[in-house]
Amino acid sequence: MKRLTVVAATAAMVAATLAIPAQAEPAAAGSAARTEYVVLYKEGASAADAQKAIEAAGGSVIKVNTEVGLATVSTTNADFAAALQDAAAIEGVTRNRVIGSVPDDAKASAAARKAVAKAAKSKAVEKEGRGGATGPKWGRGVKDEPLAGLQWDMKQIHADQAHRFEQGNKGVLVGILDTGVDGSHPDIAPNFDRGLSRNFTVDLPADANGATIDGPCEEDPDGSCTDPNDVDEDGHGTHVASSIAAPINKLGISGVAPKVTIVNLRAGQDSGYFFLQPTVDALTYAGDIGVDVVNMSYYIDPWLFNCADNPADSPEEQAQQRLYIAATQRAIDYAHAHGVTLVSAAGNEAIDYTKTNVDAGSPDYATFPGQQTERTRTIPPSCVSLPGEAEHVISVSSTGISKRKAYYSSYGNGYVDVASPGGDVYDTPGDTRDITKATLSAYPKALAVANGEIDENGDPTVPYVVKDCEGSVCAYYQYLQGTSMASPRAAGVAALIVSRYGKHDRAHGGLTLDPDKVEAILKGTATRTACPNPSAYTYTRHLPDGTTATATHTCEGAADDNGFYGRGIVDALRAVGH
Repeated sequence: MKRLTVVAATAAMVAATLAIPAQAEPAAAGSAARTEYVVLYKEGASAADAQKAIEAAGGSVIKVNTEVGLATVSTTNADFAAALQDAAAIEGVTRNRVIGSVPDDAKASAAARKAVAKAAKSKAVEKEGRGGATGPKWGRGVKDEPLAGLQWDMKQIHADQAHRFEQGNKGVLVGILDTGVDGSHPDIAPNFDRGLSRNFTVDLPADANGATIDGPCEEDPDGSCTDPNDVDEDGHGTHVASSIAAPINKLGISGVAPKVTIVNLRAGQDSGYFFLQPTVDALTYAGDIGVDVVNMSYYIDPWLFNCADNPADSPEEQAQQRLYIAATQRAIDYAHAHGVTLVSAAGNEAIDYTKTNVDAGSPDYATFPGQQTERTRTIPPSCVSLPGEAEHVISVSSTGISKRKAYYSSYGNGYVDVASPGGDVYDTPGDTRDITKATLSAYPKALAVANGEIDENGDPTVPYVVKDCEGSVCAYYQYLQGTSMASPRAAGVAALIVSRYGKHDRAHGGLTLDPDKVEAILKGTATRTACPNPSAYTYTRHLPDGTTATATHTCEGAADDNGFYGRGIVDALRAVGH
């Protein structure tokens, strides 16, 4: 899952998407095809020595992150990786994702393919669609936002009560490492910093095997492959940003920390893929500009789990995963050392990360032509999902309205740090589906229009989209569930902690607080939540198609620290000292 959200697509739509071929660009006569690699410098090695080694092997540096020592390199040397194998300044080298082309007859339906691709890429736990009960009518309260009655999640973590004492400080910066943020959304714009926001991605038409990814670059308004820094063509990042910091403005909803500043640090593709270089660049940039908290609701492609020496992987794949582990941890360490509290979603695979598992979804992206994708392999506990299992990262599991661990949420004693509401549409009497038991946050209007979810009058045509207006200004919101939704609510509490206890940041202005202190307060004020009794909990879901699904998850650990809830469910009110 790039985006750790539970969404759905029909099997026929997914098959149609993956069947669209792409045309590879021919190599020039007498030369090998040009290929991109990512190269990790050895720690302590000089950049000049590393670049000399790259050039000697026939490579040209396209870009380099000097803080991490990660370079993107282009070469026509088919033996480039072998030529660098013994270079003293180089730790690792592996092929990078390939930018392909899309045939002309595919361009007309590119927007539809994007919508299908993002649904297919979510590794959905639930396949029957997003429909459900329509929410109640709302009246405008004096103190609450208009849609506050639908925000059961805010009540679960007492964020609504915490706002009487702390709503966040504008000098606290929260970075959204995601698919982008719709900076023009009326319930985000007041807290959005366009000047500091950056897009670290380039739209990818197709993968190395020709499977369509983002569609053709011609879709972009400026004709380039790089979207503006205030655009979200997926919707996921906008939902996350709104959950953290939607302002109190008599419109729609409120975020957990409604007065902090949102910074878009786009690391994800329109289609929901997240690659290594954008993640590394976003993290080091966050450290450089004084971001206080970042939310990362995804894993880095193409491996759900990265293994240093799994015999199920080829030598080249093992080398790639070792490089990913090292480079990601360096970027995490850099951000942490520069005052960034790092929060991540625990995953929607409904598995215990501390046990041996079977991964049937990796590699989910073809890095080089002919690469086998999405095969089944056994994963020992030593393998890590990134960034969630990196050191210094707070991993968040998801709860439903009853506070039970959500049926899709992954877990593990020693893996999960805290829990937070992310929604569970089956956490209902009778275990039947109710869309209002998901979480409600902002949705870009442009996507609602493109997906046919609002009519010509601007009114929602589907029960999972909600509209609210203040005078002539209207905004849209959608219900989503997933650990993607749990993580930003915990990140919002972390932002309140920095706002409450932070000190003046002499380097960047605003406030700052040591990430280890933020983590200690977040965990120390969480509501201790014991494992269910018995600890082997069976989930039952009565699906709309008339079938029933069951699954049993076993919770290990004590009341104050266990595999379902970590140190407990985050509590905004207690976190700010009340």
